[in-house]
Amino acid sequence: MTLIQTDPGGAVRPPIATTVGLAPAASGAAVRFDGVSRRFGDVLALDRIDLSIRPGETVALLGPNGAGKSTAIGMMLGLLEPTSGTVATLGMTPGQAVASGRIGSMLQATGLPTNVRVGELVEFARHLYPNPLSQAVVLERAGLTALSDRSADRLSGGESQRLRFAIGIAGDPDLVFLDEPTVAMDVETRRAFWADMRRSAADGRTILFATHYLDEADQVADRIVVLHHGRIVADGTGRAIRGRIATRTIRFDLAGADPVRLASLPGVTDVDINLDSVRLSSADADRTVRELILADLPIHDLEVRGADLEDAFVVLTSDGAGTTETNP
Repeated sequence: MTLIQTDPGGAVRPPIATTVGLAPAASGAAVRFDGVSRRFGDVLALDRIDLSIRPGETVALLGPNGAGKSTAIGMMLGLLEPTSGTVATLGMTPGQAVASGRIGSMLQATGLPTNVRVGELVEFARHLYPNPLSQAVVLERAGLTALSDRSADRLSGGESQRLRFAIGIAGDPDLVFLDEPTVAMDVETRRAFWADMRRSAADGRTILFATHYLDEADQVADRIVVLHHGRIVADGTGRAIRGRIATRTIRFDLAGADPVRLASLPGVTDVDINLDSVRLSSADADRTVRELILADLPIHDLEVRGADLEDAFVVLTSDGAGTTETNP
């Protein structure tokens, strides 16, 4: 992988070859952190992280701003060294993995040069790798075939994201890092993007992405890692992480609902009534629903919903969050 940068005027600078050498870890992992900490002066950005990502996994890295996501990705790419601990990427030091051309990245902060056509920029990126995909394949996968002759500075926000993606996959990498990959993409483009990523993962490639779209992470990731204050506070499937939140939401319609009576039902922790629409939060949804039915109230359209990933994320990244649970 090579990072493409532009100067303030938009001209392409020579590519940056990153060669940071860190101790390699076990060869079976696509990414491995062993006891990794990273300080920036008095700020502890990562605190004794242990993490292993298997080849072929699609992993979402989540966390609020300042949680340590960018620091972790920077070390996986060899752009930062740990203060303590070891990092390995594809069984090598990050610098070696980068130099091998087996890593691709789509980073939000990557600027696009001006006065360069889309096809020209893709071709430039291809020549930075030892075994690149053909230009036609890269453009097709990124949905840019019809825009090949357009100047990069005349692309919309979503089209610019697709071009960053094209640059990231130009070398046919074994490991792809995606930073907020679907920002500004429309629904159809987003679906096509993730369909392509699923095909890549099925072929054994590892996908690691950071996003603020929690529903998207829940839908496409095999595994979700949540960082908070530089530590891993959850690691597992979306279902497992959602399951850590005991509260369930019970919704139904009921004319003239009595909030006092509803609040007295077993398990109910909160009652919200808006006209005829009722929402109950319950720590024991089975008992609540059972008593609700036995009360013989004229309810309609009963629905019971578990916590979604956003609910779990809020709890896990609150100051009172509990200890880390790992479910790889």
